[in-house]
Amino acid sequence: MDDMLRNPDDHEASISLGSASAPAAGPNPFTGLPSEDDPLRVGRWTREHITDWYARQPWLVGCNFVPSYAVNQLEMWQTDTFDIECIERELDLAGSLGFNAVRVFLHDLLWTDPELLLGHFDRFLEVAHARGIGVMPVLLEGVWNNYAYPGPQPEPIPGVHNSRWLQSPIAKAAVDPAQWPRLEDYVSGVLDRFADDDRVLVWDVYNEPGNEGMITNALPLLDAALRWARSIGVSQPLTSGIWEITAAFSELNRFQLLASDLISFHHYGDVTDIDWLIRSLRLLGRPMLCTEYMARPFGSTFESHLPVLQAEGVGAFNWGLVQGRTQTHYAWDSPRSAGEPELWFHDIFREDGSPYDADEVAFIRKTIIGD
Repeated sequence: MDDMLRNPDDHEASISLGSASAPAAGPNPFTGLPSEDDPLRVGRWTREHITDWYARQPWLVGCNFVPSYAVNQLEMWQTDTFDIECIERELDLAGSLGFNAVRVFLHDLLWTDPELLLGHFDRFLEVAHARGIGVMPVLLEGVWNNYAYPGPQPEPIPGVHNSRWLQSPIAKAAVDPAQWPRLEDYVSGVLDRFADDDRVLVWDVYNEPGNEGMITNALPLLDAALRWARSIGVSQPLTSGIWEITAAFSELNRFQLLASDLISFHHYGDVTDIDWLIRSLRLLGRPMLCTEYMARPFGSTFESHLPVLQAEGVGAFNWGLVQGRTQTHYAWDSPRSAGEPELWFHDIFREDGSPYDADEVAFIRKTIIGD
């Protein structure tokens, strides 16, 4: 971690927890820029525009949604496995908690049959909207397995967290501009179809760019994807969330923060350092979403994080809803054939709809709904 991030208090003596529309003075510890110096990257929304948009939303709270039947993004959406009845049941569970938003992942290989993907995604938006749930689609994915092929997907590896989750695109395509016309067609095609659809809350253009050892090698594709998205002129804001706060990622983080309409980030650590993170990002004068959190063994829990995010007006999307084929109730480093963990890593409900922890579910409901 570089000096600016290691010693934030040297740069933030005057930071307050004010609203996003009134950033504090002083350089931002991520970008190194004074708060009044806010260069527009690839035509992003002004601070005033995004602040007004955010003020018209409820507190956005929900989860990263992968239905229990799906081992990865392809299995969620493909013809032979798309299960709208299961999706409806599990969105009902989300609604029972008071969740009003979900984050869902698409995949570039689904574009081999565009009308199929667009039709299935439209159906998903329909059933989510019927339950008062907005949707944040993720277009590109930088983490987990560096292979992908359409058709039947492999069975999950017993005991292994997210054992068949897929990068999108695979790393070879991500760094090969000769393959980008196909990716541009996918990104532009999805955005064009839903550019003015108010069932879509926000477009998350690229999840965890630079993961799996890519680091800044992912930056050219991120830049290109944002430009493709801007060229469509969608009515919804765009974002790409920071997730690794180290010196190696400083260039990537800086670009993401300067190119996103609203700021998004992941936080799987203890709650004690989220205060500094929120204060630091507040300097940019834009609304914020925490698009991933909640890993119980790391101290990232609903009890620790949800009240803080609510009090700060930061949108909150935990990872996981129903235990299923992604096996994300196992820890990241869980070995093959591990037994059922006593302390779940992610997820809230078992496949039969019963809660993993009834007290936790009651806490979530009380925090969001008040009952």
